[in-house]
Amino acid sequence: MSLVAALLLLTLPMRADVAKRGDVNADSEVNIADVNTLISIILGQSTPDETEAALADVNSDGEINIADVNQVISIILNGDEEEPAWVGGDMSMLSKYEAHQLLAQTKYNVSKAHYYDVNGNVIEDVIPWVKSQGWNAVRVRLFVNPANASSSDVGEGVIQNLDTVVALGKRIKAAGMRFVLDFHYSDSWADPVKQYTPADWASLDSAALEQQIYDYTAECLRTLRAAGAVPDAIQTGNEISYGMLWGPVGTSTSALKKCWSGTETNWARFTNLLKRAGEACRAVCPYAKIILHTERLAKPSIMLNFYNQMKAYGVDYDIIGLSYYPYYHGALSVLETGLTVCERNYTDKEVMIVETGYCYKYAISGDYDLSGTWPITSAGQQAFTKDLVAKLKEHECVKGVFWWFPEANEYGFDSNWNALHVTTGWYNANLWDHTTGKAMPALTELSAFATE
Repeated sequence: MSLVAALLLLTLPMRADVAKRGDVNADSEVNIADVNTLISIILGQSTPDETEAALADVNSDGEINIADVNQVISIILNGDEEEPAWVGGDMSMLSKYEAHQLLAQTKYNVSKAHYYDVNGNVIEDVIPWVKSQGWNAVRVRLFVNPANASSSDVGEGVIQNLDTVVALGKRIKAAGMRFVLDFHYSDSWADPVKQYTPADWASLDSAALEQQIYDYTAECLRTLRAAGAVPDAIQTGNEISYGMLWGPVGTSTSALKKCWSGTETNWARFTNLLKRAGEACRAVCPYAKIILHTERLAKPSIMLNFYNQMKAYGVDYDIIGLSYYPYYHGALSVLETGLTVCERNYTDKEVMIVETGYCYKYAISGDYDLSGTWPITSAGQQAFTKDLVAKLKEHECVKGVFWWFPEANEYGFDSNWNALHVTTGWYNANLWDHTTGKAMPALTELSAFATE
């Protein structure tokens, strides 16, 4: 059989909810016709529109060339291999820690200000190093205009503008890791109690806001694509259990456009915004998976209502993204209940724990003290991680897990704290010891989720 004949016979079906990588002509198959389409584009015989160009950039490097042809041929010959589970962390503050370490070394002669591995060896570049430890993905948040954030929020880590995310995204992709982009459609933290409309969008009515979220999402993704930093998964909002883009800071409580379980108020408005954000993702990054992120794991009825509303209003997405912090949500039995609700009711969706963590030193104030199960020590943090991985592996629907803020590392900054500190207070569920700069054993333990 000739190669051409083999290519014609080997085809792959296209998923209805997300573009199939390699299906350049969008005919629901990956075969020689897609190779021909690519060659036509490369030779200038056809001019693709934005979505077609995104499909043609099969390897997501921001260019359309022979490398994309080779990628399609590889897909056809090797079949649709199942991707490994996603394992990593939200490392949105990494570049700032690195900048402060460099400042400590060059201006203040603090030679010890580094990231170190568990044995005390200097880590030259954190991103490829975590990959060597078994991580394969990094999550990064994006604010609309963090210059509008309060000084206290900036002190907690609200600094990620598009330039910051582009630079970090390029490093993630260059390391061969998957990149998860977390849109906070706000100038500052977006979470269950804060989903404020960016200052520059405050005067927009509903129709204009829908167009704005599309335009903003698409433009950010175009910029990332042009830089060779195409996200592999995109969160259209962060912890949006009660809606998003409620109103600007200072809006009276009664005027905030929140979404509550048990009422239909504001759900149509909210889901229209999500639909427009999702449309932008599909147009510019058709291979990226869309995540809808909630944190009501410990309130299964609220979580169930949220995703039922998504289904009722026809919101397009791929992954249920959940936050699970034992000190806020409770024991692993709570996680078990929430995951069971998801897998029984949404069989067509994958699930990811997009935020988790546990302390190694000094307890974080929360609703639950689980130090009797997992002591607040390095060994206790590792034990939590091992138990978490084991629990997640019991559920086939779970395809990923991300540690929140693992990169926090104020080591070496103490002697010049006012000039060098990155955050106003230590975060103690990180994966580097603030007092030694060494990586915690839990970091490598987490990677076990990606192995058989």
